[in-house]
Amino acid sequence: MGTVERTTCCVVGGGPAGMVLGLLLARAGVEVTVLEKHADFLRDFRGDTVHPTTLDLLDELGLGERFDALPQSRMEEVAFPVGDGESLVVGDFRRLAGRVAHPYVAMVPQWDLLDLLADAAEAEPTFTLRRSTEVTDLRRDAAGRVSGVAYRTADGATGELAADLTVACDGRGSEARARAGLQVVDFPCPMDAWWFRLPRHAGEDRPALTPRIGPGRMAVVIPREGYLQVASMSAKGRDAEIRARGIEAFRADVADLAPDLADRVDALESMDDVKFLDVRLDRLRRWHVEGLLCIGDAAHAMSPIGGVGINLAVQDAVAAATLLAEPLLGGRRGGHRVTGADLDRVRRRRLLPTIAVQTLQRLMHRAIVTPALEGRMAGPPRIVRRLAATFPSVTAVPAYLIGVGLRPERAPDFARRAPVTAA
Repeated sequence: MGTVERTTCCVVGGGPAGMVLGLLLARAGVEVTVLEKHADFLRDFRGDTVHPTTLDLLDELGLGERFDALPQSRMEEVAFPVGDGESLVVGDFRRLAGRVAHPYVAMVPQWDLLDLLADAAEAEPTFTLRRSTEVTDLRRDAAGRVSGVAYRTADGATGELAADLTVACDGRGSEARARAGLQVVDFPCPMDAWWFRLPRHAGEDRPALTPRIGPGRMAVVIPREGYLQVASMSAKGRDAEIRARGIEAFRADVADLAPDLADRVDALESMDDVKFLDVRLDRLRRWHVEGLLCIGDAAHAMSPIGGVGINLAVQDAVAAATLLAEPLLGGRRGGHRVTGADLDRVRRRRLLPTIAVQTLQRLMHRAIVTPALEGRMAGPPRIVRRLAATFPSVTAVPAYLIGVGLRPERAPDFARRAPVTAA
């Protein structure tokens, strides 16, 4: 083993939760080191949705103007096509005006958001981001408490980073969570997803996320800046079968489900252009052991239904920073170090929103996804059509659940800054 270094808080994973947590703790004056196993943030088909509550958070952090300068598209509706060029709006984010400053979902490449957060965090003297650094194990003290991590860099060098607190933000396949032995409760998921891009024609106006439902298949078309991001969903465990059928059959399936995309499916040259996502829905019973806390997907993997996973992860990070900054500073000043009770406060604060979203996703799996994939439904459920047509204001409810959710978190006072104008 190589050298042993030290920090106050080690954050494992440089995704949205890890970068938000690192930035907020650094603004509190906590010495924080984020370990990111990749050399950069450039990975395709990561979640690129930035919800109204996250947009409000960026404003509070003084980063709203810089975020607005990023290339992006804005999604204002969730709407089902119902034929003859008509659509049925089931979620209208514009109805959130007055409740949030940004009544839309911004679609921004996640690497741009992470670069923005990294730049802001690296302006803080107590923040360090170490790329190409993969966590391989947990350190433990004589009492068995997690006391940091062991890591390996891209050039094969190894070392240890001692820390008062380690926070796992390394996703649903969290190595830190696995090493801690925390128990995961899995919930059944009826589908997997296959992500791909298609061209967006010049002048094409697509302000809405548009789900498509056909016998045995579903898809979601997400408008992006210059292209369409599409998730095709089918019954779980079919990836090998779908790939064996080949790209021509895949193109035909997409065109059959979404005829308005038939003129562009040839942009898919091979099945290498189609990325598979093994959909999971799970939750930890406990989010911590002494010295280590899990948040975001490391604590609760979400279904892509509603696209709320990133927003929940960011909210976890804000809650963790708010509740743990003072104990972390106290430990470095000779006071009490972060305890298991401190860490469990984060779980208790974030558990209700997590359970509520996962319960809603499971209901949607049963009411919409499973009947569609079994060929028992084509198009939105009848009750949804009636409600949306009779009471248009009801479209604010799904918009609120997706865009805001239960218990939205606000930036703590120590992290707030005046707006920074984009360069």
